[in-house]
Amino acid sequence: MQSQSSEDLRSTPSRSSSLRAHHTPSPLQSHRQSFTDSLRGHPPSPRATRQPSLSQAQLQELLNNPPTKGSADPRFVDRDWQHIGVGELCDPADLRWVEFDSGIEDATNVLINSGAHVLLVRHHKDERAAHATYDYRDLTQYLLFATGQLQPDEEHFPIFTSLAKKAQAGHTIPLRDAKSLGNKEPFITLPSTANLTHAIEVFGGGVHRIVIVEEGTDNVVGILSQLRLVKFLWENGRSFPILDRLYTQSIKDLGIGSQQTISVNGDKALKEALLLMNLEGLTSLAVVDNHSNVVGNISNVDTKLLTKSSSAPLLDNTCIHFISVILSTRGVNDGKDSFPVFHINPYSTLAHTVAKLVATKAHRF
Repeated sequence: MQSQSSEDLRSTPSRSSSLRAHHTPSPLQSHRQSFTDSLRGHPPSPRATRQPSLSQAQLQELLNNPPTKGSADPRFVDRDWQHIGVGELCDPADLRWVEFDSGIEDATNVLINSGAHVLLVRHHKDERAAHATYDYRDLTQYLLFATGQLQPDEEHFPIFTSLAKKAQAGHTIPLRDAKSLGNKEPFITLPSTANLTHAIEVFGGGVHRIVIVEEGTDNVVGILSQLRLVKFLWENGRSFPILDRLYTQSIKDLGIGSQQTISVNGDKALKEALLLMNLEGLTSLAVVDNHSNVVGNISNVDTKLLTKSSSAPLLDNTCIHFISVILSTRGVNDGKDSFPVFHINPYSTLAHTVAKLVATKAHRF
């Protein structure tokens, strides 16, 4: 019966047409039509004529001189910034430790999972004195050795051979042995009473961080990095009038920035970029297209995505592909999009530049 009824409906189109022709709109449809008609000639949204809260000039002024987050620390008001002790900028709670006998894999897990940018290395757990550091630059260098992309010099070749045999036998490779390969960043310490002028002189020599110790001892009380110093001077800039006046000037007028940049083409293999970073002692490297336009950035921190054996093929893939992996991972972990490139121009003010550095925690623009 159901089949026959269906066939009858399909075979009598004229009846259906007739029914549709004489169909009377329902009250609901009439109501929808009248509601639609009522919207005709509706007055435009007030947003169309609303005046902007800020003029173009005011907006540009805000970009050039962005407000600092929060208020200045009252401890530093009316003080000469050059005479502030480096220990006043440090927090012992930020310290993360590993031992020389820790396995390289365990140390790397601590580095990644703690969120720290550097680990202090000591001889035993009860010690408060550090003798070395372990960071993402060390991890990058070790990965290059482990994958055969980097070869040791003649002096370190016996150590490299010994480590290779341990790895093949499945033995743990101590951090002590891994640190003995390749170039190392200078291990610099300063007493907590040393002033910021001294710290800036050290940073000017290419050092990225300074280990701060108690006066007269080797006990570590903190770590001062370039970014932490920049953040401190930015957030407390209004307490230091001589610095506050510099913030309104442009990067070009201050003569800040390098004209010679080191970059890698996006079509190059990732291993070539990592080798270049290691050779030049860089913490990050710009990735450009065939027209020298910057399309992304690769940093030593990104090498944490290469620590699993399943990630080995990424070394032979392109830098552009690795950038897509970086951005995808950040999107999953942070739950938001991530910009591949942060930039300024020569006419950006120092305030705009420093505020952007602090906000993005970028290595360079």
